[in-house]
Amino acid sequence: MSSALPFQFPSPALGRVDVLIVAGEHSGDEHAARLVRELRAGEPGCHVAALGGPELAAAGAQLLFDLTASSVVGLVEVLKNYSFFKALMEETLRWIGEHRPRTVLFVDYPGMNLRLAAALRERGLSVKGGGTIKTLYYISPQIWAWKAKRRFTMARDLDALAVIFPFEVACYADTALPVEFVGHPFLASDYRAPVSYDPEGPVLLLPGSRKQAVGRIFPVLLAGYAEFLRKRADRAAIVLYPSDDILAVLRAAHPPAQVRLAPTGTPVAASAVLTSSGTMSMHCALAGIPGAIAYRANFITYLLGRTLVKIEYLGIANLLLHAPMYPEFIQGAATPRALAAQIEAGLSDPVRRAQTAAQAAQLRALLARPTGGTVAAWLRRQLDVA
Repeated sequence: MSSALPFQFPSPALGRVDVLIVAGEHSGDEHAARLVRELRAGEPGCHVAALGGPELAAAGAQLLFDLTASSVVGLVEVLKNYSFFKALMEETLRWIGEHRPRTVLFVDYPGMNLRLAAALRERGLSVKGGGTIKTLYYISPQIWAWKAKRRFTMARDLDALAVIFPFEVACYADTALPVEFVGHPFLASDYRAPVSYDPEGPVLLLPGSRKQAVGRIFPVLLAGYAEFLRKRADRAAIVLYPSDDILAVLRAAHPPAQVRLAPTGTPVAASAVLTSSGTMSMHCALAGIPGAIAYRANFITYLLGRTLVKIEYLGIANLLLHAPMYPEFIQGAATPRALAAQIEAGLSDPVRRAQTAAQAAQLRALLARPTGGTVAAWLRRQLDVA
């Protein structure tokens, strides 16, 4: 990343903006794109601009900057790119101040989005700062995992919040922030699952969508799969990647011939999975694919995380079920032998397979959206009173 942006964001294509979306990760780009398609279907004249990615652009938003290409994870990585993110923040604030969208919708990505919401208030641009721009948030930061006090600054800076897990509403009960459960996007009517379960399918390896994390986690998954191949050489593997940048990282790990690299969106019916703790782990859980989570962070980030994060599991499916649907192997525990044993159990243990199927059904029931509770409907209500 360069230390400064070499250009300014373009002006609104129609001279005005109803909604500016800020989505900094591939998953947020996908969820926001679904929202935009539904919103524009009901209101074709609604003009949406975005700091997001290719999914938002394909849904009809004017893409001002591909923020998904700049996503990093972990304190060390953020500090390395501090000057870039500072320049990005200043350009975003300049654009908002000049073009005054009716609403800014923040989608996940709290590291940047909560700072931006606070800056809009401090500069008097947002409603909470005495201005005219409504500030909304979709997909809550994980305040139930760490930094719980953020809920008070969120209530100070935001006008409303839409959450995707039903228990999150209660997390904000002691604030004045209006919070609504709108259902999980993976249970939307137009949701097309990227993965499915097939006991005869390949093993799925999912190292994540951010370069630094993939560079650490993919070799761990490969080592587990290689150990598995020592006993079961007949079972191929497939890896999904969201971008050419991630593909380059995967190729640099020199995967064996049995491992196929395929772009995200390729339909995959898998028999077992080794996955990072990100969004794709939830896709796999809802599909009922047996497997395990493996995760390795930068050592300093890991030590800070152990101090700050107070949750029983990393995987959201495990947290929702209060049980290890996907056993978790963190840092040194993610050994080749341990991960190979998880693949083998997913393929050969009928009790494990039946348990995974039952837990997938539990998840779907927990996350079903309420009647009329789509996020687009929630956003339209917010726009009506903006």
